[in-house]
Amino acid sequence: MRVLVIEDESKLADYVKRGLAEAGYTVDVARDGIEGRYLALEGDYQLVVLDIMLPGIDGFGVLAALREKRNTPVLMLTARDRVEDRVQGLQSGADDYLVKPFAFSELLARVAALLRRGPAATEVATTRMAVSDLEMDLLSRKAWRAGQRLDLTAKEFSLLALLARRKGQILSRTTIAEQVWDMNFDSDTNVVEVAVRRLRSKMDDPFKPKLLHNVRGMGYVLEERA
Repeated sequence: MRVLVIEDESKLADYVKRGLAEAGYTVDVARDGIEGRYLALEGDYQLVVLDIMLPGIDGFGVLAALREKRNTPVLMLTARDRVEDRVQGLQSGADDYLVKPFAFSELLARVAALLRRGPAATEVATTRMAVSDLEMDLLSRKAWRAGQRLDLTAKEFSLLALLARRKGQILSRTTIAEQVWDMNFDSDTNVVEVAVRRLRSKMDDPFKPKLLHNVRGMGYVLEERA
């Protein structure tokens, strides 16, 4: 797993790099917003740790440029604990927010959580995805089947987006529970089955061909079958 740290405070950047490297990550460091933006857009990173107060271009500018092309998970760091800053960061596309000073153990836990939820590898983000006649807009969080708008809840859309990103791959109930509900899977909980059944009733049952399939003993897959 490759992590990019964009931080202009040398001691903090070196501290975070050393700690993440000891935890098994490959880490690159950018010392200003211009270099950070370039590396974030051109490099192959699974996570970006991004400071807000940067020379050249601030963290919000780097984040905006990144979100135009990539869906790389971003953990924002800042010494400013104002609610407005946290809201702006999250609304701009940050995945998490950590206020300085912080315990490295908390940073490490947040990095691990984002990598579990995020894509397995950095991909050029597309705002629209399609599987057969199913279409999705990830920015507006809307979905259509055969041109008909689907009335999905937030969790149903998140579930469908996960399946669409991994189209053709079988996802276990454990993986779905971790990435959609951010919860450890409990075999006594049928939340995944219920959500899949409700999603199928809206996006699959009224249409042909069927796209959402059960794979006995393994999980679920979204794909068009002959």
